[in-house]
Amino acid sequence: MAKKQNQSARTTLEEVNESLTTAAQRIEDNKKYINWALIAIGVIALLAIGYIYGIRNPNLNKAQEEIGKADLIKVQDGAEDEALKAYEKVADEFNNIYGERAELEAAILLYKKGEYEKALKHLEDYSPDGNLVGPASQSLMGDCYVNLKKYDKALSCYDKAISLAKGNEDYVPAFMIKKATVLHEQKKYAEEAAIYQDIKDNFLMFSQQTGFNVDKYLERANALAGK
Repeated sequence: MAKKQNQSARTTLEEVNESLTTAAQRIEDNKKYINWALIAIGVIALLAIGYIYGIRNPNLNKAQEEIGKADLIKVQDGAEDEALKAYEKVADEFNNIYGERAELEAAILLYKKGEYEKALKHLEDYSPDGNLVGPASQSLMGDCYVNLKKYDKALSCYDKAISLAKGNEDYVPAFMIKKATVLHEQKKYAEEAAIYQDIKDNFLMFSQQTGFNVDKYLERANALAGK
């Protein structure tokens, strides 16, 4: 039964991510997953910071060069394992903004491979910052914990992602949906319903743009809560 519930949680999270495609495309054209869209935006900011500090710290130039090589490997078909090694090398060798991004990129690739514990190790070494990349990293940690059946830790990560997103109308409801999914698995239906009601009341545009049927899930949660 527990295995079935865990599979259900993963499936629901995948459905949620798929429902976010439209919103993600509005932010970053032709991006398939919301986490990739968030990270792509963050990369631009990181490159700008790297330019500013590069004069004072030449080591940044080397790190930028190495992570650039890893990025080129990543876009090649079937080269994810090689890209993972390249990102992990950068993360190990450089304690700067590029090393930080390498931690995050490695975590994403490991998550896609289903290696959740290893992904978490990289995410724990990553310092979330900013109202885009920071929330994305916390959300990814939550997804890892869901797959490991560590639901309380997942909820904590989603709460942090929501807080870091600072009211962003595209990302806050996305993280709220993931939180509601976990609450459903924990049979905390009243709390689940409260989240969907919040989305309906305050993030209606999100549902319209992504096609997420908030009424469907709200009705289900209320019914299970005996309302």
